Amino acid sequence: MKNCLLSLALLLGSATLVAAQTPPSATNAPVTTNTSPAGPTLAPGGRGGRGPANSNDVYYRLGPDSKPMDGVPQGHFVGPKVIPSQVFPGTQHTYFVYVPAQYDPSKPTALMVFNDGQAMMAEPGDVQGHRVLDNLIFRREIPVMLGIFINPGRRPDQPEPNPRDWGDRTSNRAEEYNPPTDKYARVVVEELLPALRQEYNISPDPDLHGIMGSSSGGCAAFAVAWFRPNDFRKVITFVGSFTSIRGEYIYPELVAESDRKPLRIFMQDGRNDNRRPGNPNGDWFYQNVRLMKALTAKGYEVNYTWGIGNHGQKQGGAIFPEMMRWLWRDQPVNTNPEDRNERSFRQPAG
Repeated sequence: MKNCLLSLALLLGSATLVAAQTPPSATNAPVTTNTSPAGPTLAPGGRGGRGPANSNDVYYRLGPDSKPMDGVPQGHFVGPKVIPSQVFPGTQHTYFVYVPAQYDPSKPTALMVFNDGQAMMAEPGDVQGHRVLDNLIFRREIPVMLGIFINPGRRPDQPEPNPRDWGDRTSNRAEEYNPPTDKYARVVVEELLPALRQEYNISPDPDLHGIMGSSSGGCAAFAVAWFRPNDFRKVITFVGSFTSIRGEYIYPELVAESDRKPLRIFMQDGRNDNRRPGNPNGDWFYQNVRLMKALTAKGYEVNYTWGIGNHGQKQGGAIFPEMMRWLWRDQPVNTNPEDRNERSFRQPAG
């Protein structure tokens, strides 16, 4: 799929770009400082893209689709809820369910899972995923869906991950998200989904199950769909850590050697994501491009956009509404001009 023009359109459409800047070459060359008075300092990334050290991200801003809008019905959060894990004994997962105003318990409903849920639902935050659901569902740009914001697992004596500390050293995050195995997929499919089905009418259709994540959470999202394509088929990754962390760089080879799976994937990364000159397996941007090329060569339904940002959610959050439109673009439509319901905004159920 040829995505260069689409990627440019995404950046100009969903993100609010305050200025333009000539990007450095997308190579493994060391990052240097821009000495122009009008330009920012290029610096190594940090999660979230906050502060002067992450000024490459200053041009990525949340647009209106990621914020509350007058007249748009808002859903509500249910939670926190906690489920014990048998896949990772001794740990538990905290999650929140975002129920859109249009959710009808009598109708099977689509599902979008957000890894590192605490960061993806934080407000103010870099993504504010629940606001995107409100706005796009209301305008019929995505189907009605539940948003599931799940945190990495932790022992009861460990602190809950939060937007400042995602739990890499204080939770089970690294063990769950990074290894290229099916263990986290089992958490989602065998532990989370059954708990959700006890309270909500979840569609059994895997084409109506999506999952997303950032950094290691992006790797985990990809792994869920890769190892369980009969349960999840839609994936979004921000700055995926497909590197030498627990051997994540093997996915391009797995893609090439395996039969094509019925997945749809949208990837995002920045040229100033964690770069490792002389260490291609540890170079975030290089490995994201490599995985995209492997997926494309295999005939996957894959879209991607490469920006200028650091390791964080700034660019991904800014274009997240457009990523969701593309991911869910095949929802059924009625072209009958007499169907007034199809031509109206989605109102709250009941």
